[in-house]
Amino acid sequence: MLASSISSSLLLLLLLPLSHPADASMKWVKLEGSPLSHLLQDQRAGRLYVGGVDHLYQLTSDLEVMSHVKTGPHLDSPDCLPPIVAQDCPSATPTHNHNKLLLMEAGQGAEPGSLIVCGSLFQGICEKRSLSNISQLINRTANPVDTQYVAANDPRVSTVAVVITTQNKQEGGAAGGELRLLLVGRGYTSRGPGDIPPITTRRLYPVTPPRRAFSQEEDLGKLVVGSYSEYNNHFVKAVVHGDHVYFLFSRRDMWHKKEYRTYASRLCTSDRSFYSYVEVPLLCRGGYNLAQGAWLGDVSGKPALFVVMAAGQASTPVATGRSALCVYGMEDLDAMMRRAQEVCYTEGGRDSNGQEEAYIEYAVSSKCLKLPKDSLSEYPCGGEHTPNPIASAVPLGAPPTVNLSTQLTSVTAATEAELTIAFLGDRDGRLHKVLVHSDWSGDLYGSVLVDRGGAINADLLLDESQRHVYVLTDNRVSKVPVSSCERQTDCHSCLSIRDPYCGWCVLEGRCSRKYECERHLLANHWLWSFEQTNQCVTVQSLQPANQSREEQTQVTMSVIKLPVLRGEESLSCVFGDLPPQPAVVMGTNLTCQSPAPELLPPMPSGSDHMILPVSLMFGHVTVTMGNMTFYDCGAVSRLNQSSQCLACVSSFWRCNWCPLDQLCTHNHSCPNNNHILNHKDSPGPSSCPLVFSLRGSALVPMGLSTTIVLEGRNLDVYQDEAQYVCVVEIEEMQFNLTAAVMNTEDNTHIFTCSPHQFQYRLSQLQYSAAIYLRRGPRRIDASPGLRLHLYDCSAGQSDCSQCRAVPEEYSCVWCPGSPAPRCVYSQSCSSLPTDTCPSPQITQVRPLSGPLEGGVLVTITGSNLGTRYQDVVGGVQVADVPCVAQPEGYQISTRVVCELQSSGKNRVGPVKVTVGTTPPGQSTQMFIYQDPQLTSLVPDKGPVSGGTKLTIKGRQLLTGQRSDLTAFLGLQPCYILNEVTDSQFVCKTSSSNRTGPVPVQVFFGKAERTGPDLTFHYLADPVITKATPAESFYAGGRIIKVTGRNLDVVQEPVISVWVEPLEGQRVKRRRRLALLTARQQLVFNGTMTTVSERCSVLSSSEITCRTPAVTPEVRVKGVWFQLDNVRVHYDSIEGKSFTYYPNPQLFPLNRDAPDAPYRFKPGGVIAVEGQDLTRAMSKDEVHARLGEQDCEVKTLDRTHLYCEPPEVQPLSVDGSSELPSLKVFMGNLQVDLGLVQYDSDSLLSPIPLAVQISLGAGAAVIILSVLVVILMYRRKSKQALRDYKKVLLQLETLEINVGDQCRKEFTDLMTEMMDLSSDVGGPGLPLLDYKTYAERIFFPGQQTALLNRQLDLPESRRPTVEQGLQQLNNLLNNRLFLTRFIHTLEAQQGFSQRDRGYVASLLTIALHDKLEYFTEVMKTLLQDLVQQYVAKNPKLMLRRTETVVEKMLTNWMSICLYSFLKEVAGEPLYMLYRAIKYQVDKGPVDAVTGKAKRTLNDSHLLREDIDYSAMTLNVLVKNGVEVQPCPVKVLDTDTITQVKDKILDQVYKGAPFSQRPAADSLDLEWRSGQAGHLTLSDDDVTAVVHGRWKRLNTLQHYKVPDGATVALIPRFHSSGVNQVFQTGEKTPMLEGEEEEGLRLWHLVKSSEDPEIPKHRKSSMRERERAKAIPEIYLTRLLSMKGTLQKFVDDVFVAILSTKRPPPIAVRFFFDFLDDMAEKHGIDDPETVHIWKTNSLPLRFWVNILKNPQFVLDVQVTDSIDAVLSVIAQTFIDSCTTSEHKVGRDSPVNKLLYAREIPRYKQLVERYYSDIHSAASGCYQEMNSTLTELSGSFASEMNSLVALHELYKYINKYYDQVIMSLDEDTSGQKMQLAYRLQQVAALVENKVTDL
Repeated sequence: MLASSISSSLLLLLLLPLSHPADASMKWVKLEGSPLSHLLQDQRAGRLYVGGVDHLYQLTSDLEVMSHVKTGPHLDSPDCLPPIVAQDCPSATPTHNHNKLLLMEAGQGAEPGSLIVCGSLFQGICEKRSLSNISQLINRTANPVDTQYVAANDPRVSTVAVVITTQNKQEGGAAGGELRLLLVGRGYTSRGPGDIPPITTRRLYPVTPPRRAFSQEEDLGKLVVGSYSEYNNHFVKAVVHGDHVYFLFSRRDMWHKKEYRTYASRLCTSDRSFYSYVEVPLLCRGGYNLAQGAWLGDVSGKPALFVVMAAGQASTPVATGRSALCVYGMEDLDAMMRRAQEVCYTEGGRDSNGQEEAYIEYAVSSKCLKLPKDSLSEYPCGGEHTPNPIASAVPLGAPPTVNLSTQLTSVTAATEAELTIAFLGDRDGRLHKVLVHSDWSGDLYGSVLVDRGGAINADLLLDESQRHVYVLTDNRVSKVPVSSCERQTDCHSCLSIRDPYCGWCVLEGRCSRKYECERHLLANHWLWSFEQTNQCVTVQSLQPANQSREEQTQVTMSVIKLPVLRGEESLSCVFGDLPPQPAVVMGTNLTCQSPAPELLPPMPSGSDHMILPVSLMFGHVTVTMGNMTFYDCGAVSRLNQSSQCLACVSSFWRCNWCPLDQLCTHNHSCPNNNHILNHKDSPGPSSCPLVFSLRGSALVPMGLSTTIVLEGRNLDVYQDEAQYVCVVEIEEMQFNLTAAVMNTEDNTHIFTCSPHQFQYRLSQLQYSAAIYLRRGPRRIDASPGLRLHLYDCSAGQSDCSQCRAVPEEYSCVWCPGSPAPRCVYSQSCSSLPTDTCPSPQITQVRPLSGPLEGGVLVTITGSNLGTRYQDVVGGVQVADVPCVAQPEGYQISTRVVCELQSSGKNRVGPVKVTVGTTPPGQSTQMFIYQDPQLTSLVPDKGPVSGGTKLTIKGRQLLTGQRSDLTAFLGLQPCYILNEVTDSQFVCKTSSSNRTGPVPVQVFFGKAERTGPDLTFHYLADPVITKATPAESFYAGGRIIKVTGRNLDVVQEPVISVWVEPLEGQRVKRRRRLALLTARQQLVFNGTMTTVSERCSVLSSSEITCRTPAVTPEVRVKGVWFQLDNVRVHYDSIEGKSFTYYPNPQLFPLNRDAPDAPYRFKPGGVIAVEGQDLTRAMSKDEVHARLGEQDCEVKTLDRTHLYCEPPEVQPLSVDGSSELPSLKVFMGNLQVDLGLVQYDSDSLLSPIPLAVQISLGAGAAVIILSVLVVILMYRRKSKQALRDYKKVLLQLETLEINVGDQCRKEFTDLMTEMMDLSSDVGGPGLPLLDYKTYAERIFFPGQQTALLNRQLDLPESRRPTVEQGLQQLNNLLNNRLFLTRFIHTLEAQQGFSQRDRGYVASLLTIALHDKLEYFTEVMKTLLQDLVQQYVAKNPKLMLRRTETVVEKMLTNWMSICLYSFLKEVAGEPLYMLYRAIKYQVDKGPVDAVTGKAKRTLNDSHLLREDIDYSAMTLNVLVKNGVEVQPCPVKVLDTDTITQVKDKILDQVYKGAPFSQRPAADSLDLEWRSGQAGHLTLSDDDVTAVVHGRWKRLNTLQHYKVPDGATVALIPRFHSSGVNQVFQTGEKTPMLEGEEEEGLRLWHLVKSSEDPEIPKHRKSSMRERERAKAIPEIYLTRLLSMKGTLQKFVDDVFVAILSTKRPPPIAVRFFFDFLDDMAEKHGIDDPETVHIWKTNSLPLRFWVNILKNPQFVLDVQVTDSIDAVLSVIAQTFIDSCTTSEHKVGRDSPVNKLLYAREIPRYKQLVERYYSDIHSAASGCYQEMNSTLTELSGSFASEMNSLVALHELYKYINKYYDQVIMSLDEDTSGQKMQLAYRLQQVAALVENKVTDL
């Protein structure tokens, strides 16, 4: 599946700080076949091909899987040559197929190209597959020869190849003179053929016999090597460049230092003899000697070879983790190779100094010569006289472009804007990006983690657009963007990534590749990301930067990197969201007009300025942006009312203060001319009029008249006569006090405010009030922090201790005045203040109990509890026990917290507090020292993850406070929940790190309690192994069965569903991917919306949960089970996710009139229509009620629910007389489908027997009358159609009458088949293996299996005979011999029809591995057959199997359609068989005659009314060591053998028939009570004998009751144990069987006289069949037909449907028949229709329908066979072209299916028509299929035995065959007779003319 790697890439941020995070747009697909080895791209078609171990894939360019082929494993061994036969190759084992080569071969003319695939199996043979669909095989060699072994057979040994096209000199006439070859380089393998050179040439095209594809021929070159093992080249790459092919490889330098080196070698593409071979060592400086990957690319427009090299490990071919990229110019490489050739051609291999410069490699006998100087120019590709293979002794060196400390594995290169970028893969799954400069140096600029831990394969490919790199790792293919330009949204992020691909396109406002930016050639228009000095277009300065919002002025921007515009183009300035203003450009400066003041947006609340962005725009593109500040001086003063002047002149902005106008302005003048300048000027803030201090104390007591004096300066500025007023603000109230002013010498003004007694109720001791001076309307500034502190001693000081605790400067005293003592200002107390406080008063003590050991905190509240903590230290007692006061909880006078000390015993007493010398205060509440006890614990076990709610019981548990109570299980806390009572509390367990018992400890403060038996057991966490089903509908309530381990340890299992509103989901999708964080895993937090349902624990291994209901307006995000603290997500159980579906729809019973009641006829079933009923529901989960009673649900499918209501109309739910309504319950879903009314006729009393007989007789008279009328008028042609319709109408009426019964039967049948349908298609479909299938089709009725036989020969003769048979096989492969042989045999009078079929089947086996050849021979013989019949009557052709070729055709069809049977038709055929068997077995079947009550065949109809009843036996079945009862339904009239068969059917349900024991090998034992064991049998001493008739014993005979217990036990004395009938057929006892003169009977006695000969018996049956059938019997047949109708339809549709492509063999053969008809001028469509019918439906499908045991491992009894015969005959009738008319004389089966046959005929005609109208030309596809079939099943065919049997016919007609071969001139040339004589001499020692 295609997946995104977002999550893995984000994880990189944490793990790989040096690597860029993986691209969020990276895609990848995970594939089978690890390690994947090859990746190939078809750029023209946009497809990818991937080869791996046993798998081959075809992908789209977006990594979607188009096709997938399995290529292994197969039986193979490197030591054996293919084809592999297990007997001949003992070392053969199932071996994985590693893909070694994956190449593309171009097409030739109209011929499409192909995909070349070579694997490691079968000595590395290759095949060709279709490029458009790799599952289509074009060419594969079934029997490869040793010249066709291409790839290395060892997965570790490398193979490379390249396809070249050259001129075909030797075969100039073929294919326009072009020759397509494959040049292959492969390493040495120690096993298998050891003589394959390192480099070979293979033929690809043209391939004309005797030439073979992929063969290494004599006239095709190869690299001759003296020692294969020494010259073990490890090939890395093969490329074509110009007129040469280059191979890159590494190996040990055998000539010099014996070190491993890397070499590049070269060959001319036109050189077939390898004369031009030359190799040069490649040196990558720095010790890098082993090539790992390579790519042919360009650097600065010059071809270059990019090679990633690794440093080898100490003279071994093992690469280390140190590697580098080296680049070699192809010019330099070619020059070095030409130099080596020239020196070896003309200088003897030495330079002018005599140093060796070139030599002959590969240990061959050639040597360097001194040929004429122009030899190289004359023979650039060498010649026969030139030395070869040449190796240069001088390496081509290159410095590393980049070094890495990881092992590089692959390289590819791209050219971008004349730059070269190399992409390097490493073994850790990273892709490195390198910018390669023209001097071959490089910069590593980025790394991306593609696949953690997966080495990147050498096949690294760029897509056609060069925008992505395809990366192949061990098990995935990834599509990685080469850059992330488009994801950078601004210039700074674009330039910061330093990616050579990217740059900022200024006037387009985007990060782009260079050529995508229109003006990239102009300066400053495209800013390259990789250039470090580059910076974005930037506003360097803005003048003015700050401006009053009241002004409008020119703004000048200085811009860096400003691009030059063309002609009339212009820029504009945009301030915020205001309209653009034109900008005037002057060099790098721009001038704009600032916005008009009225256009500016309002000032933000609470601020005196705002910052507006100033954008420089080109059209709609923002080029750059700066910021400009607009300030408001008026807002400065408004925001600082207490000191407006100071704020104005001290602000950052250029604001000035006008004191007389009380105005802060940006202007330099005031309305009244008097102003104070900004602090940046002089004199500044010191000139502001100001009240700067209070003279005297700022503390002012409430209620006392006080005079306030203020000091001010700079007040001379005010010259008017206005008065000064002191203003005091207390909360929302102002107190205005008249002020008297006095000047001092230092220009300070003293303001004395009039005395005032402040009266204001305060809530705390002190209130800080604002005070300032006002002169008329003007407010004078006050210094910041100038406040008046008003206080009230009585506020908050409620007792003496609190009063005395007030600081001394406030002068508060405790005044004992009336009416009550209180805290007042000292001067306000009229009496003498109190020196000492009263005794403490205690109002409350918490808690009132504590443990004997103490250790809990007691909180005492009251009054006069001291003025400080030290006052109560040592002064607290609880129940006469000291209690240690704690400083943390002490509050002056009102609260003391102390820690309880140990009492040693139970105590009760008050709490006492002593402060100083005053008498102690005592509480009225009594404190109790008590001893809490724990008594019990429920439950005593839970999961180790916690979450269990424990109930701990005991006495006096309310000791101390709730917060003092803590509980622990061992060391783990148990969190207390809810209320604690004196007798119990509940706590929730936390997780533990181990299982086992732990003690329960409860702490009351520091006092610990435990119990004698209080132990909690931590058990292993619950584990869920399975939860089914995995879907529900929105209404919920579906029961999920959860199985696992330790489930009973869970206290509260819950199923929860996480839901998200759909609207939220839409918003989420719109979020940018950039906002994703590394936390990709599902995070479950408290804010998520969940719905939950409680589950029920059934046992330790099972719980059940009802799915919660969700609304359709939400999206289900996850489902999990909460098992206490264990959370199990559904998708973690079995890897499947839980799905919610829309609710199923159920339609009202009366859809046309929903309010009207539904009329129901008792005895039938109610059919409810609906939609999607089974999508999230099964039959067993649905419950239906009709009124107050159940309506038993019989079956459920997608659109229907069938339920069986009670026989009598039930009451409505409320018990009233109203009609009942049908309600269906599905989980929480309840649907009322409307009222039901039973038909009143059916509620009457049953019809008397006499009336029934009368009605039956009347009906019979009517039927006979109709038939008599038909007989009278049948000769009148005008009445024929009317008669036909009458009969049809009669049949239709009968069918309607049995309709209800059919529906009920069908419902029962579907219920039974439900269990079956789950098995079919999987292991439950008992399909025969191909070998058995072929035996039964090829040799029907034969008991000895030919395919399992061995040659019955003495060992001394065996090799000779086998040699002769092999030569016979070769003769059979000669088409002339084979056709002459067949025609000769058919000409012999003694060659019977049975012989013809037998020979045809023997030939099929012998030629099974060459099915293409077999098909061609068959076509040739068929053409001869057509020729014969055209001269006679062409419609009779293929009607019977009278010739060898007709049986060959049957066998051919059987071979080709096996997979169709397996995949398509097998399942419906098996379902039909099971349906027939179930229906037949439901009624009585006569064991002697085979007649049955339930059948389609009138001759096998049990016409007598047999009284029988169904019963259920409990059969004891051993399941492992346990014996379990299994209920089996039987009839009381069944014979014991029939009962045994039904028991075996049930016990071995779904098992193949051949794998179950035979009924004859077992005895049936009835077990009644403890000692009663009775063996039952068909015939024993208790059998009833009347005269000469002996009746078989039945269950009724033995009086076996319903529900009896029986068992099957082995019959030890029987010789037939486990006997299996070969064809699966079981024949009933024959009618004429005699036993001691007695005749056996079962249900009916045979009516024939025993003396009548058998042939006369048959004729009597025929006469009986010809009689008209009474209606009651026809009704039985129709009932059976209606019940089986769906299954018959399914089989016919499976065979004849064209919705899926018909089998290729059918299309191929029908095409052939059409061609034959056209060739012979047969234009009658009926003739061709008959040919097609005779070749496929009648020849193959009828055989399969009548004999399902040919395909399936089942037993076909006589009664089943009788039904199948009728169905097969119906199929035959459907395929005929003659019109199907029925009348009185028509066979019953034609009457039964009279209405269906026309419909089936249309199906056949459409099938033939669709195949005919489909495009022909499937010959190539057919050949591919035949090739595949040849290889798939050939090993299962016993060809030697078949050849030996064929030879017997040759021997029988030896002289005639020899004569026939001698008469043929072509046969004489081929010496066919001579070769046959050789065979005879070997096989039989026959004396011949040799």
